[in-house]
Amino acid sequence: MTLRVLAAMSGGVDSAVAAARAAEAGHDVTGVHMALSSNPQSYRTGARGCCTLEDSRDARRAADVIGIPFYVWDLAERFHRDVVEDFVSEYAAGRTPNPCLRCNEKIKFAALLDRALALGFDAVCTGHYARLDGGVLRRGVDAGKDQSYVLAVCTPEQLAHAMFPLGDTTKADIRAEAQRRGLQVADKPDSHDICFIADGDTRGFLAERLGSAPGPIVDQDGNTVGEHEGAYAYTVGQRKGLRIGTPAPDGRPRYVLDISPVTNTVTVGPREALDVDEIVGERPIWLSEPPTGPLPCQVQLRAHGEVHDCVAETVDDTVRITLTHPARGVAAGQAAVLYDGDRVLGSSTIATTARAAV
Repeated sequence: MTLRVLAAMSGGVDSAVAAARAAEAGHDVTGVHMALSSNPQSYRTGARGCCTLEDSRDARRAADVIGIPFYVWDLAERFHRDVVEDFVSEYAAGRTPNPCLRCNEKIKFAALLDRALALGFDAVCTGHYARLDGGVLRRGVDAGKDQSYVLAVCTPEQLAHAMFPLGDTTKADIRAEAQRRGLQVADKPDSHDICFIADGDTRGFLAERLGSAPGPIVDQDGNTVGEHEGAYAYTVGQRKGLRIGTPAPDGRPRYVLDISPVTNTVTVGPREALDVDEIVGERPIWLSEPPTGPLPCQVQLRAHGEVHDCVAETVDDTVRITLTHPARGVAAGQAAVLYDGDRVLGSSTIATTARAAV
């Protein structure tokens, strides 16, 4: 069946090949580049993200090679409000957000998809490494590039209008295919940084927007061991850049254990104090029927992070996740994505963590 497909083209190799595959499959494909900043240079310079003038031009050239219409849609205001401002406010609240996940939730599969459906398109096509099998979201076959984690915030209704043509292919094969297709982005480097932080300096980005807010760094006994310029600049599990003047009594490294925006306090301690085995997730999204009782499954707690065996259970409007073995450095604000093998069951936002009494 021929579908009217809107291909989101970031200017990178993945979205270009995804659009080409959709067109080759016989669909009526239109390419769209999302302009995510009214001043692209304010987010990133150089062809390393998805917010530059170079990326827009690369996407247009790829669309010309594929032979599909191409447009640029201005989503800068929505991106700034739903992704950038959310990023800042989450850090200010002592949480650690994932902006790529938020971009999928609020931009690609909300703002972009809603506009596409309103214009009569049947589906949005992206270059994510994930698979859709009869409406079921599964991991991509390239374990190193799998992006099912950042797509787990999509609802079943949104996934019904999604297309991920790259999920069955490795990144190396995608680059080779791009070469064969004559796409100039075949060797373009991937972006590994937050696209809207031009120099990769997250601490400086937050300080510019939240200002200086000095406060104490304390150990587990409440003793002051240093001072910070803003608790928002820290994340649970962080080891480097703590600016602690007093060494630990045992001489071992210390890690961020907790961030309290109310008292403007950062608590540090030994690595083993980061272990947690109880997690409460809020705002759950289920890609199938919610479990009616304890559900043995697996959970992933960060993008490309380790997978943990667990038991998940719905309690009121939350998900309680009990890990079989402790996980380390789990931060509030991150996503807890539940899997059954390679199948995504659902996701939630981590609200609290704890260590069960031993």
